[in-house]
Amino acid sequence: MSLLTKDFDYFLPEELIAARPLAERSASRMMVVHRDTGRIEHRMFRDFPEYLKSGDRLVLNDTKVIPARVFSDDGKIELLCLDRLSPLEWRCLARPGKKMKTGRSVIVGGITGNVVEVFENGDRLVRWEKPVDLNEHGHLALPHYMNREDEESDRDRYQTVFAREEGAIAAPTAGLHFTPELLQTLPHSFLTLHVGVGTFRPVSVDVITDHVMHSERYAITSETVRHINSAERVIAVGTTVTRVLESLRSDDPNFRIEEKDHQGSTDIFIYPPHRFGVIGGLLTNFHLPQSTLIMLVSAFAGQELVLEAYRKAVEQKYRFYSYGDCMLLI
Repeated sequence: MSLLTKDFDYFLPEELIAARPLAERSASRMMVVHRDTGRIEHRMFRDFPEYLKSGDRLVLNDTKVIPARVFSDDGKIELLCLDRLSPLEWRCLARPGKKMKTGRSVIVGGITGNVVEVFENGDRLVRWEKPVDLNEHGHLALPHYMNREDEESDRDRYQTVFAREEGAIAAPTAGLHFTPELLQTLPHSFLTLHVGVGTFRPVSVDVITDHVMHSERYAITSETVRHINSAERVIAVGTTVTRVLESLRSDDPNFRIEEKDHQGSTDIFIYPPHRFGVIGGLLTNFHLPQSTLIMLVSAFAGQELVLEAYRKAVEQKYRFYSYGDCMLLI
């Protein structure tokens, strides 16, 4: 088992990065990885129900992506709203930062905002004279690897069909494959984790234990907890769901999540040899080399098997990343 960042690397030809979604959500390919035998199958996402057993429960993230990226009226300043602390206050990233020091102002849609604080990590607290309408003035903060600006169609497709709780900067991409028709046939529950900008940040240290994980807010209802506790197997739809559920786990073999509403934030960093206590299956997209997400998947299915699966995905020309194909690990 390696704890070196470089050992979670793989080669990906640029043409396999999906810059746009398929015409149909459920038309994606699905690689199925059997953790016990190491067998790898090449299927379609529409085959997903075939792998569910009686007593299984899907858990999905119902966060809704907001158009969090705005530009000043003169085009000189870009802001990324990380957190709306109130209708008039945003914690945000600013580019270029040197123009957004404490006391400086910015105008978006004719509304003036002032930098009232610069945090230690470089984030800015911007206070507006009145609320800025992100739906009118904002853009989706598409991942950099798409290498394009957002389009009107992304407002629909870079959003799950079950999104309802506003607050994410990035989509929980494993959920993008589901249609309402498919989902209604499957036993499922929801939790909420607002995916933040940290999901795009690479691991920049040589040893993964030196990496400082970002924190993200979550909420899970008592009803979802009850369904999880009564399930024979929990299938997490995405790494965001996995992080929430595993942050609530215990080493007690008879552990059950306390049946109440839970809310808070998690900065859990899952990497080998993490011992999973809640989930028994994982549906996820293909992740960036040397990312915290491929480390999480490696913890669940084994580093060697996961990297072999990624090599096969490249050979078979799967589509990678947010708008790409998916992998089911069971």
